[in-house]
Amino acid sequence: MNTPAPHIYLTGVLRNGLTRLDLSFSTPDVGVVAAVTTSGRPFLNLATSEAQVTITTTGGGPVAAAAVRYLGDCVRIHSEQEPGPTLPGLDDLPG
Repeated sequence: MNTPAPHIYLTGVLRNGLTRLDLSFSTPDVGVVAAVTTSGRPFLNLATSEAQVTITTTGGGPVAAAAVRYLGDCVRIHSEQEPGPTLPGLDDLPG
């Protein structure tokens, strides 16, 4: 049987003044997804071979607003940085 390799997937979208950040990671034993629904509601999903749990809110609220501000700060700080060298071996990763 072929077991999928562990992975991390991060997506950030800034469009028309709206910010969306989705994050997922997976190993052979557990998968985690933190994302936002199309209606703007954040959720967290934890899954194993034995159980799956989804946690969500009734709306964006202060946590989602804080996450949006944090992502905006990350984008701003990144854009202000000078390009630096890549990490050793980074260019050698399959991609």
